[in-house]
Amino acid sequence: MVDKFNPHSLLRAGRNLPDPWARREAWRYTGPFTRMNRFRGLFPGFGIASAAFAVYCAAEYFIFPAQKHDHGHGEGHGSGH
Repeated sequence: MVDKFNPHSLLRAGRNLPDPWARREAWRYTGPFTRMNRFRGLFPGFGIASAAFAVYCAAEYFIFPAQKHDHGHGEGHGSGH
């Protein structure tokens, strides 16, 4: 496997290899096509969305506190129910 941090692997990727298909497949493991770069592009807006959601939850918690609603399950029904 060719890794972008190993210069020897990059040099071998550019050489003529005994297997012609190995040379043609070497580009898949260099530059923007490394495993880590492909993983980074998997969720392009996930970090920004997570931060925005955290800010939204904090604002809702501190600015709009939950109000107590009785929903009529207490003294409002009367004695017949």
